Amino acid sequence: MPIVLFRVDERLIHGQVVVGWGGPLHADRIVVVDDAIADSAWEQELYCLGVPPEIEAQFVSAEGAREAFPLWKSGPKRTIVLVRDVATVGRLAEILRGEEVNLGGIHHAEGRERVLPYLHLTPAEHDVLRGVAAGGVEVTARDLPGSRRFTLDELAGEG
Repeated sequence: MPIVLFRVDERLIHGQVVVGWGGPLHADRIVVVDDAIADSAWEQELYCLGVPPEIEAQFVSAEGAREAFPLWKSGPKRTIVLVRDVATVGRLAEILRGEEVNLGGIHHAEGRERVLPYLHLTPAEHDVLRGVAAGGVEVTARDLPGSRRFTLDELAGEG
């Protein structure tokens, strides 16, 4: 099955992802792409507490994601891929061509402006997303499957 969701969400594995997205998408696997967590067994163990036993959890580095991405796309498991930040999307842009990236929970921080109630971006993050989109990736924002889907142009105030 293909990757059923590629999402940017600072909280990574949490109820909204597991129940809100995982249930409707019938996810078999959740993959967290994060260099630090890929090297931290105790953090992985903490994140796994939020994953039901019927869903497999994996933790890989960005480099590991580059290698495994074709297998996730062509394998039998319905996979949700989670990254913590826009910078990681930029690092993975070349493997994401033809895919959709969902912007989920990116919270307020210094330098970030509110785009949607659940989405705050810096000008630099907007630039990364425009570059990713120019490379053939569809960038959208939606907090849950039944919510309105916003295009990158709409997020930038151009749509």
